[in-house]
Amino acid sequence: MDFRISADDRVGAPNRRQNKPQARPAAKGQRVEPVMGQSMAFSVDAERPSGSGNGGGGKPPKGSRKPPRKGKAQPARQRRKSRSGGLLMGLLWWGFVACLWGGIIGIGIIVYYGAQLPASNTWAIPERPPNIRILAADGSLISNRGQTGGEAVTFRELPQYVPAAFIASEDRRFMSHFGVDPIGLLSVAIESVQAREVTRGASTLTQQVAKNLFLTPDQTLGRKVQEAILAVWLEQNFTKEEILELYMNRVYFGAGAYGIEAAAQTYFGVSARNLSLGQAAMLVGILPAPSAYNPKTNPDVAKDRQRLVLNAMAQEGYISAEEANAARINPDQTIRTVVAGSESYVADWVESLMTAYIGEIDGDVVVQTTIDFKMQKDAEFIVKEQVAAEGPKRGFTQGALVAMDIDGTVRAMVGGVDYQASQYNRAVTARRQPGSTFKPFVYLAAMEKGYTPDTLAEDAQFDYNGWSPRNASGKYAGTVTLRQGLAYSLNTIAARLAIDVTPEKVVEVAMRMGISSGLTPVPSIALGTQEVNLLELTSAYAPFANGGNGVIPNVITRISDVEGNVLYEASNAGPGRVIDPNVLAEMNDMLKTAVEVGTGRGANLGGWDFGGKTGTSQNARDALFVGYTSAMVTGVWLGNDNDTKTTLSGGNVPATIWSEFMTKAHEGRSPAPIPGGSYAGQLIAQQMIDPNTGMPLIDPATGQPQVQYVDGGTGQPVQTMTDPSTGQVFAIDPATGAPIEGLTPAGGQGINPPIQTGTMIDPATGLPVEGGIDPTTGQPIQQIDPNTGLPIESGQIIQYDGNGQAIDPVTGFPLQQPTNGFGAAPIDPETGLPMTLIVDPATGQQVWVPSAPTQNGAQVVPPGQLQQEQPVYQEERSQRTLMDLIFGN
Repeated sequence: MDFRISADDRVGAPNRRQNKPQARPAAKGQRVEPVMGQSMAFSVDAERPSGSGNGGGGKPPKGSRKPPRKGKAQPARQRRKSRSGGLLMGLLWWGFVACLWGGIIGIGIIVYYGAQLPASNTWAIPERPPNIRILAADGSLISNRGQTGGEAVTFRELPQYVPAAFIASEDRRFMSHFGVDPIGLLSVAIESVQAREVTRGASTLTQQVAKNLFLTPDQTLGRKVQEAILAVWLEQNFTKEEILELYMNRVYFGAGAYGIEAAAQTYFGVSARNLSLGQAAMLVGILPAPSAYNPKTNPDVAKDRQRLVLNAMAQEGYISAEEANAARINPDQTIRTVVAGSESYVADWVESLMTAYIGEIDGDVVVQTTIDFKMQKDAEFIVKEQVAAEGPKRGFTQGALVAMDIDGTVRAMVGGVDYQASQYNRAVTARRQPGSTFKPFVYLAAMEKGYTPDTLAEDAQFDYNGWSPRNASGKYAGTVTLRQGLAYSLNTIAARLAIDVTPEKVVEVAMRMGISSGLTPVPSIALGTQEVNLLELTSAYAPFANGGNGVIPNVITRISDVEGNVLYEASNAGPGRVIDPNVLAEMNDMLKTAVEVGTGRGANLGGWDFGGKTGTSQNARDALFVGYTSAMVTGVWLGNDNDTKTTLSGGNVPATIWSEFMTKAHEGRSPAPIPGGSYAGQLIAQQMIDPNTGMPLIDPATGQPQVQYVDGGTGQPVQTMTDPSTGQVFAIDPATGAPIEGLTPAGGQGINPPIQTGTMIDPATGLPVEGGIDPTTGQPIQQIDPNTGLPIESGQIIQYDGNGQAIDPVTGFPLQQPTNGFGAAPIDPETGLPMTLIVDPATGQQVWVPSAPTQNGAQVVPPGQLQQEQPVYQEERSQRTLMDLIFGN
């Protein structure tokens, strides 16, 4: 049925205009189009049957609207909601698609860069570089050395606020994330988009550990991906405490400090175990930019960074707001950081010795040194004070000092006035001309040749192969004694002596005394033109102070690992005697004169007997003073690193520094004289020298240098015996075998108890043997005739070395294994042949000498006998009395 609504049925139809044409009905099957500006016809069906009444079936009026679809019409609001819902669904769909493809691409990237890493079953935490913990003699810390600058500490050794500061400042979700922090990444991404630049990093602590342990610092996509992969692996294989411990012990804090312990020591001079809350916050504040935020270089920035860390800790609940305020440093307050002092020069020296002592270091070690920390600080203060006070006036900027006990044990070392400004060690590394401090070695060579302190020499200009030495003062005193020549540091006298004894001999003496630098044997060596370092020069004076024994400078007593296993321990072995006792007495006599009335008279040490020598190089570029007591030897150097001239001399500022330091170093000690004078009544151990080679004789049984004892009064060899129960050596009368009264070892306390003549001592037990039976041979004890070396009737003590080898009582050489007693001749260790007993024409004593014939009929000299030549000046003259007038004394 065709249902229509006429225009008359519409509301308000009568008021409408009636002259508009009526729309034609559409033909059957045609679409009805709405006519713009006319009312729209609504119909139930889309078409009507043809032939119906009222003109139905024609075309619809032009501009008519399309009939609505069947069903209920939707309001406009609902239509808008429908369109919005479609958009949202579309966005969700395409977002899902984008995420899916993004995930696929992300997985591909992870797989690609992950494949470039080694197999995960090979991943392991790299070993931390070993630390060298260097301690003073009293156990206090001098410094840490190594690549890290500090030892590792465990998580639980630290106060709880130390790891809390790291977490609050660097990664507040550290305890909850899985190695990568998605929330943190999103937060940084939003901030960066808003700021249109990267505002901050998004790496977690775990990622930073992964980067530091395994990767390079390159800022690339591949490196970041690998960092994330490794961070997840770390979280799966280590606890949070272990990861944080790895981070704290390896992160860089600036100033060469890697790890929290190194940073605490570097900046505050305390262990990380003892950090305060404020100090911990300041150290953590350094991490984003170590060079810019550390309190040494930028204290104001460091204060701001400390405040930020403390606030973060309070926000995260690790501390209260009151605790944060209390720990915060006052903005007007100066940050007190530790300053690396002169002990750092010692630490550098010790570090340089480690490989030579224990080889490559593969773990943390503890080094015990000989340094006296109080002496070290006294030396540092005195050198700095004098350089600051006198340097501007005299034109010098640097100083160095070395102090050691008379056995070579180094107690203090100053390598410069400011370690932070310059780490160059002027006591060990620098080699400078010693000037006149080298002259004692020239005079020692002369004394060994036969000169004496009272030998006369001519102080006057001379020419030797084009070389013409001059005195620094330009004045010449004429005929003087050698004592005066050394005391007043006369260049011409030293030069004449060097030429006479030969420069080669001077070099040999200097090296024997302890100079280790290469020396060229030229005449000018007498004036100290060969460069040496202050350490070796000071140690070369030690034999003058200790009775004539050479020393090897030593600063390390023990090296152990952190478990306490000893890797190295110092011994007291040394070169042995290097100066004849009588020559030593003469040298000390002259060196005492040098500080009493000579160039070193500016030095003083109340109540102590001391000797020493000044030195000033050409144009006063170097000024030195080396002096000693019976307890200590100290050397001082002053000058400029650029080798420019000064107005110094060894007798002014260097002598003053020496006096001030030695006065403090000797506080509380009882004064004792330096070796010198008569050695009568003392046994002096003397190394035995092969007269053919000039080298020490080696005991074939022990492999050690052989020694003999001489009478300190006469210098002649004496027969000795060792008490097996006490180990003490004493002289015996060769005729009776009885101990010689009054002749005891130098510095010894005599024999306690003396061994009775005729008593046999068992070398295994050290106890007397009843019945006079030799426990080695089972034969009756027989006395050895010292003239023939053959056994005689009635008993005498048989001598043994530490290996049970019988010793000849005259020479100290091992006896050939006897068959019936101990009468066989000793064996020459060089030839393996029995030695021959002859009479020494110089002493009239019978001595053993090699059996092999001598060359050119030369007289064989007994081992250890010093050859003496006649002095150049034999005529005794009266000492000049114008010395003080000439040299202004």
